[in-house]
Amino acid sequence: MALYQLEDRVPQIGKETYVAESAEVIGKVIIGNNCYIGHGARIRGDYGTIIIGDYSIVEDNCVLHARPDDICKIGEHVTIGHGAIIHNATIYDWVVVGMGAIVSDFAVVGEWGVVGEGAVVRNNQEIPKGKVAVGVPAKVIADVKDDYKELWTRYKGLYRELAKRNIEGLKKID
Repeated sequence: MALYQLEDRVPQIGKETYVAESAEVIGKVIIGNNCYIGHGARIRGDYGTIIIGDYSIVEDNCVLHARPDDICKIGEHVTIGHGAIIHNATIYDWVVVGMGAIVSDFAVVGEWGVVGEGAVVRNNQEIPKGKVAVGVPAKVIADVKDDYKELWTRYKGLYRELAKRNIEGLKKID
């Protein structure tokens, strides 16, 4: 993992959290316990602050950033899909952000909200708790159902296991 201090801004990584060797965590970034930070992820707290709650997943090639003196906050049990961009937004607990989605400045995604693959949640837009939003710009199209919650709770557990396996046994082959 590549952790970078910038002036007095030092990353903090929680217990049992896996950060891939090719990920970059820069500046004031606080990552909770039992998280998975995937390969190629860039989490930049160079002039803003990034907070990632316990049990959250930031998959490969994601970018998380915040504006000067602002906070980009990711709740607990959140999944941010491959290649997503989260910029200065607030993501509540249990949210799923699909692959390639963008959640822009000051946007909010409520608890158990879903942002579909490739969707764009605009500046200041809010996706309410328990709603599914898709498209460009993102529009709410459905409610999150109990069977979806059960499925994604299981998926999130699989990533916790993957984090543990990587911490214990991932070895680079020359």
